Amino acid sequence: MEDDHGVLDLVKELVHRLLSTHPDSQSSSTPTPTSISNPSSTINTTNSIQQQQALKYAIRILSSRMTPSITADESSMAESIKRHLATQVSGGLPALFDAETNDYSRVVNDNSRVLHNQGKVEKGWNGGVLMVSKDPENIRDMAYREFANLLREENEVSEEVLVRDVLYACQGIDGKFVKFDKIFDGYVLPETVQVPRATRIMVRKLCELGWLFRKVKGYISDSMDRFGAEDVGTVGQAFCAALQDELSEYYKLLAVLESQSMNPIPLVSETASSGNYLSLRRLSVWFAEPMVKMRLMALLVDSCKVLRGGAMAGVIHMHAQHGDPLVHDFMRRLLRRVCSPLFEMVRSWVLEGELEDVFAEFFVLGQPVKAESLWREGYSLHAGMLPSFISQSLAQRILRTGKSINFLRVCCEDRGWADAATEAAAAAGTTTTRGGLGYGETDALESLVTEAAKRIDKHLMDVMYKRYKFKEHCLAIKRYLLLGQGDFVQYLMDNVGPELSEPANTISSFQLAGLLESAIRSSNAQYDDPDILDRLRVKMMPHNTGDRGWDVFSLEYDARVPLNTVFTESVMSRYLRIFNFLWKLRRVEHALIGAWKTMKPNSITSHFFSKLQHAVKMQLLLTSRRCQVLWDDMNHFVTNLQYYIMFEVLEVSWSNFSNEMEVAKDLDDLLAAHEKYLHSIVEKSLLGERSQTLYKSLFLLFDLILRFRSHADRLYEGIHELQAKTVEPSRDKSRTRLHSNDKTSKPGSWISEGRKALMHRAIEFLQNMEQDLDAISKEYSSLLEGFISQLPMQQHIDLKFLLFRLDFTEFYSRMHPNT
Repeated sequence: MEDDHGVLDLVKELVHRLLSTHPDSQSSSTPTPTSISNPSSTINTTNSIQQQQALKYAIRILSSRMTPSITADESSMAESIKRHLATQVSGGLPALFDAETNDYSRVVNDNSRVLHNQGKVEKGWNGGVLMVSKDPENIRDMAYREFANLLREENEVSEEVLVRDVLYACQGIDGKFVKFDKIFDGYVLPETVQVPRATRIMVRKLCELGWLFRKVKGYISDSMDRFGAEDVGTVGQAFCAALQDELSEYYKLLAVLESQSMNPIPLVSETASSGNYLSLRRLSVWFAEPMVKMRLMALLVDSCKVLRGGAMAGVIHMHAQHGDPLVHDFMRRLLRRVCSPLFEMVRSWVLEGELEDVFAEFFVLGQPVKAESLWREGYSLHAGMLPSFISQSLAQRILRTGKSINFLRVCCEDRGWADAATEAAAAAGTTTTRGGLGYGETDALESLVTEAAKRIDKHLMDVMYKRYKFKEHCLAIKRYLLLGQGDFVQYLMDNVGPELSEPANTISSFQLAGLLESAIRSSNAQYDDPDILDRLRVKMMPHNTGDRGWDVFSLEYDARVPLNTVFTESVMSRYLRIFNFLWKLRRVEHALIGAWKTMKPNSITSHFFSKLQHAVKMQLLLTSRRCQVLWDDMNHFVTNLQYYIMFEVLEVSWSNFSNEMEVAKDLDDLLAAHEKYLHSIVEKSLLGERSQTLYKSLFLLFDLILRFRSHADRLYEGIHELQAKTVEPSRDKSRTRLHSNDKTSKPGSWISEGRKALMHRAIEFLQNMEQDLDAISKEYSSLLEGFISQLPMQQHIDLKFLLFRLDFTEFYSRMHPNT
């Protein structure tokens, strides 16, 4: 309330000063007695009424809802009142009515002039209707001149000069009065220049356009100086070119405005006749649209200072998401220029496989690698350069399409992809020489990538399957490295078995290669493709002192380009690990079969058995039965494990892999299918990271079975030698020695001590062998129990099924209810 009273007092004071009474001002009405006796009172009464009416009018103006475009302060408010009062006294506003004299009076700049109602009234309110008439005394022009003189007295600088200075500032040039202030970081009008505060504020706001122009122009200049540098790139150059084009349009506007600024600003009375001039307020209207664009460009400049390539395009795209049509159209036009190099890179990549990215701006990143690593490591997505208007899935398809072309060109030495690319471009409505792509044409980009990917990937799969026989090579690896060719594996073990029993450091790789060739010729493998057989080779792994040939022997398959893209060194090392496991399993199976050949019932003749003493007979039966029962337990375990590995693991995994090869659409699908196939074998074969404890337990069982084989060989070697001594006593003693490593059966000791001593030594030998077999049996039962107890805890469901195969009669469960 106090502020309102303060404003009212200031308005009263302003009206009072403007309407102050002069001595020569007198009323033209008929004087009353009172006025004759006291003429000053009449004048004061008239002035009071005039001041009240002028005050009401001023308050009505101040209380109206009509607000200026720029919020006015006290100075601008005073200027507005002066203008209205000047217009009022010159006939532009209604006259003030004198109720006592029944006359209309008019207010002059510094006194009150009362005009009689004798045909001289030019304009007034009559019943609320504005009456307009001529101005014979030229009062209007007099008021305008007085007001202009007043403005010249209050303003040190004319508006025409300020307009020209603002235009200079908007071009980044210092004017006569408006100059760039580094401390203020903008164009300012010095405080020493005397202008109204409203004018100063308007100049500062208009000069914001110059500050923005200076920022944009500085970015363009700096970028042009660094056009050859990597931190600018082609996208940055396109961005600068687009900004420069927008500034060119801006220069055209400034040229028009400068031509208008040469015309003088007319007085208020001359406005209707002279409109081709430029004032600060008109300049604010002209600058409305350029200000929006320049602010956008300055914002983009600040956002893109340290960016390049796809990252820059992505940031600019984010600012284009705007609801204002002016902003949207401007940003769209700018983005088409900025993104042009990126879309050209996409076109060149998906149709030609060319990565022309000198400044590392593209979201596909290439690096020099060997041919076998081209697909996996040669190209990758650079997430930082992927613009936000290209989705991740589309970027992956773009990456794979270009990789496919390069794979065909470099690894497969194929040119058929060019025809596929031409067909794709024609189907998508795009030529191979011109992209026809641009920002906002997402559908066209999707169509081009889809068509190119479909045709080029299909051609690549045809090359892999037909020309390079990928399926046949996968089957060959299954048959030889995964020991799926049964007759070949049996011949190989029979051939290399004696050699592999020797110390590893005494074995010749050339000799093993010859044995491998012999196994191939002896089996159905001889009918395979010579190219496949030529790739199969013997490999001796690094060995330590004490290793046997069985421990270091392995087979390898030479997968050449382009097959080594699938069968990489890492993949082949996993195949080698699977081979070692399967080879050990086959070796154990082969050992049990060899033991059975010496243990079969007809190996001991009835003639020999009838000549033995009763005690020897019973001990022989007991020891032989103990050996056969243990062999049967081990054979049951190995047979079921072998069946599980060969059928539940290898065959099922191969069947799934074959089905996935049929539906694979591109090389990535093929790689994924093969990786799934290999992973399935590793996990189901107890070779996975989560099955290491189980794997170690299984190999302990394998080692124990091989140890049992050596004991079984020793047992039946002793029995056969005893049989020879008993049935043919006439043979030379030197040829009847027992070749056993057991201390209780030294060669030549039985016959030399006679038949009684022979039987005694036979009983002792058989008892010792029985004790050894009992020890092996207990250790075997303990290891098997530990192995079976771990199966239910395995993550893979097939390993749980292995438990069902091994214990389908619940034999082990009944013997060990806690397992």
